[in-house]
Amino acid sequence: MIDFHPGLIFIFVGMLAALCQSTGRRMILACCPVLALVSICNQTMGTDLSFQFVNDFTLHYLFVDPLSWVFTAIFCVFGVIGGIYSCHNKSPLEALCSMAYVGSSIGVVLAHDWVTFLFFWELEAVTSTFLIWNDPRPTSRGAGLRYLMIHTLSGNCVLAGVVLKLTQGDILVHSLAEGPHDLAFWCFLIGFCVNVAAVPFHTWLTEGYPAATLTGSVFMSSFTTKVAVYSLLRVFGGTELLIGAGVLMALYGALYAVMENDMIRLLSYHIVSQVGYMVAGAGIGTAMTMNGATAHAVSDILFKSLLFMCCNALTYATGVRKINQLGGMAKRYPVICIFFIVGAFSIAGVPGFNGFVSKMMTIAGAEEAHLETVALLLELASIGTFLSICFKMLYFIFLAPDKGLAPEKRPVESNMMIAMAIGAALCTLIGCFPELTLYRHLPFGPVTYVPYTLPHVTNQMIMGFIGVIPFLMFLPRMEPHTAISLDAEWFYRRPLKMAFLGVTYLCFGLCRGLGHVWGVAVNQAMMACNNPMQFLDAKPFRPKKHYSPDNYRTSIADTIMIILTVLFICIFYFRTSL
Repeated sequence: MIDFHPGLIFIFVGMLAALCQSTGRRMILACCPVLALVSICNQTMGTDLSFQFVNDFTLHYLFVDPLSWVFTAIFCVFGVIGGIYSCHNKSPLEALCSMAYVGSSIGVVLAHDWVTFLFFWELEAVTSTFLIWNDPRPTSRGAGLRYLMIHTLSGNCVLAGVVLKLTQGDILVHSLAEGPHDLAFWCFLIGFCVNVAAVPFHTWLTEGYPAATLTGSVFMSSFTTKVAVYSLLRVFGGTELLIGAGVLMALYGALYAVMENDMIRLLSYHIVSQVGYMVAGAGIGTAMTMNGATAHAVSDILFKSLLFMCCNALTYATGVRKINQLGGMAKRYPVICIFFIVGAFSIAGVPGFNGFVSKMMTIAGAEEAHLETVALLLELASIGTFLSICFKMLYFIFLAPDKGLAPEKRPVESNMMIAMAIGAALCTLIGCFPELTLYRHLPFGPVTYVPYTLPHVTNQMIMGFIGVIPFLMFLPRMEPHTAISLDAEWFYRRPLKMAFLGVTYLCFGLCRGLGHVWGVAVNQAMMACNNPMQFLDAKPFRPKKHYSPDNYRTSIADTIMIILTVLFICIFYFRTSL
């Protein structure tokens, strides 16, 4: 058995890639992540590696059970794909941060104690932030700062929960769904919900991912929210509050995606929507829905990263990200068009692709749990997915007439095409053979769900047909246009900005006022030291020149009066004391 930690392998690969020159970096990023995949494939269930920290505190840094294994395996698979896709990058910092980001995500999944869990949770936030800051656009600086602030909130909530658990002597990561619903419960739940992009805490995702580098956003699409999904499954599986949150995410993300014009921002809203299925599945808490949430997390990592890779490849080649400036890309980039169709059909749940065998499991589990309304709303969100990706993006990017606004600036790199081909192949393979590739590895018991039945296939065809009707009816109005969509962040971003500016102005005003008072006090003290006699003047604070015997002399009567007063006090004191 190989006991190397897969996450530490990725971190070491990133450090090595950052130290090497361009050719060596390409080889390391393309080949070395396979070692982490080999490591997790050779781990046995029940492995629990640990070491003594301080005061005999034991850190369990590698714990393998069915849930942690399946998430680690898919993270390693995408780490390999992402390494291939990004190996043309010339930035050592981006190579380091992308691989460390994968490694820290795996570290969270394999952690079996709260301290190790918290360490990798925070490392994940820091490394992903630099994938935004590494982009040269000025807007990326502010977006990265806001991204870091939101994840600081999440990290502090998790930190508070960890401290509370440790004070209770509760060291190991375990389920809190059964209670007690104490402060630690709510701290963990809020921290996880922020990272899972639950509405209204989702705007860090829809603002941060479009601001990241072209390859950085591909990595970010696959890890932060999925790590949070794993955490919800591990710690809060069966918590009913998550059902409503998941349904809201599924509908909200699909609705905003229909209105969006930026390719990456549109796909970011669909991360919110698709993760909503996983959150709802975790909240329902049955074996089928928990397996469905896990399966959909695996599928989402593959098809969402494929869509991000396709769109970023077009941006890399043309420099254009707006949908309304594209068109005719199918003729210019036919292979990318095929890969995009695979990703679009996968996310929409078309039979034959991985989204169909995972998404429908959660919906069927909701129906089995007698939550027909939840199942209906999740199916309604599926219509929005069909409308915004299968029809809107596919038509206006690839099939619509070329507007001539996106000339080719450079060819798409061959490593990017290879990575997209691997992702498309896995989406199709899992969709065609779910029992052999996916269902056998799901952690919450045997899978009894059978995806390829006539009712399931017919239902998805009906969903697609319902989605195409409004698209064809309103085709002239469906073309996106450049505008700003007001999201939930508007309700707290502006008030927080005003509050921050108000506090800043107040502090500066106080500093300026105190500085003025201090200056006056120092000035008067200096003048008093130069000429103590000036305070006998009736207006001691009026401007005066520094003391000079030529321009300032006090009256001799004042001096005589002081001497006589002192003598009188001394004579009176001695007479009374005698």
